[in-house]
Amino acid sequence: MALTKILITVKTYPTISTKYDELVCTAGFREDGFWIRLYPIQFRKRPYAEQYKKYQWIELDIIKNTKDIRPESFRPVSHDTPIQIVGSIPPDGNTWDERRKIVLRNVYTNLSSLIT
Repeated sequence: MALTKILITVKTYPTISTKYDELVCTAGFREDGFWIRLYPIQFRKRPYAEQYKKYQWIELDIIKNTKDIRPESFRPVSHDTPIQIVGSIPPDGNTWDERRKIVLRNVYTNLSSLIT
């Protein structure tokens, strides 16, 4: 996959890893509403300018995470892949309307359609 723009909506608490020291799992939505999970990310080792917050748009090069069978699981191309913060949707005013347009774009009401 090429450079991908993602609205961050989930960040886990850092966990210790024997292979990567410390990692976080991050998730959010692409611009088309597709749910995407990013793992592993060495968040606190990144420069401050790359330490994104929830409801910030980021761009980075990602590839499918072949160690995870879930279709939404991706990872950065490398641990040094730069992350660029390209915008945000702040919580004040009517911005929840803007968040809702992205987060609720693909709402499923049928469990069978999710399983297939």
